Amino acid sequence: MGRKQHVVDLSAEERRTLEWFISTSERKSEDNTRARILLKADDGLTDAEICEHVGCSIGTPYNARKNYCERGLAAIHRRKPDREYERKLDGKAEAHLIKLACSDPPEGHARWTLHLLADELVALDEIDFESISHETVRQRLKKRPETPSLRLLGDSA
Repeated sequence: MGRKQHVVDLSAEERRTLEWFISTSERKSEDNTRARILLKADDGLTDAEICEHVGCSIGTPYNARKNYCERGLAAIHRRKPDREYERKLDGKAEAHLIKLACSDPPEGHARWTLHLLADELVALDEIDFESISHETVRQRLKKRPETPSLRLLGDSA
């Protein structure tokens, strides 16, 4: 069997940090599991032994070791810190969405649905979208519960 591809070699400082991280129970359990995996990997345990001790699937130790080699101790957190999302709707488009949701539904429909709102928003000439999902519409309307648009969508709250 070959040598491990991603070897975890923790410094004394990193080890103390991970032990402290685990001892304070204010973290997500997934983060604690990754920290425990790194400590066990540093002790020289195989992935199968780590799975037995930590109670995780067989791929988790490999992924934790790989992420540690790429990102250091920041690997105990699942998301990469440089992940940024661009908002699909700006203020102008959001205003159009709210105005549309507060208007009368199209003919043949008793109320606006998220899919209808998304399709209508794409069809508007004033806003330049190739497509927009109903989930984006839902999230933007959820941010503004004071608007009557949620009641039009069947939300009784």
